[in-house]
Amino acid sequence: MSDTQQLPPCPSCGSIYAYEDGALLVCPECAHEWDPKAADQSDDDTLIIKDANGAQLQDGDTVTVIKDLKVKGSSLVIKVGTKAKNLRLLGGDHDIEGKVDGHGTMGLKSQFVKKV
Repeated sequence: MSDTQQLPPCPSCGSIYAYEDGALLVCPECAHEWDPKAADQSDDDTLIIKDANGAQLQDGDTVTVIKDLKVKGSSLVIKVGTKAKNLRLLGGDHDIEGKVDGHGTMGLKSQFVKKV
């Protein structure tokens, strides 16, 4: 097994368990697919997401909610001061995802959190 080629980690979640599927690499943890040749050429388009105070967020960070947030489709409310751990940066409207204490994994908007 020492002759196997070391594959790069997933650019989305950082998982080391990526595998080859034809010309693409696939992450079994987050289902992200990417072309390793294109990834080598486009290292400049990294995702920059900032919290409510302007601090740059990174994968794995812990944040605190700064405003009561209603959970869509439920009567639950995420209270001010609730922590979201092990962040994952995403694109789109809800640009971060993390494990929220007492609620499980949820998508959040970075404008309603601050870095701990």
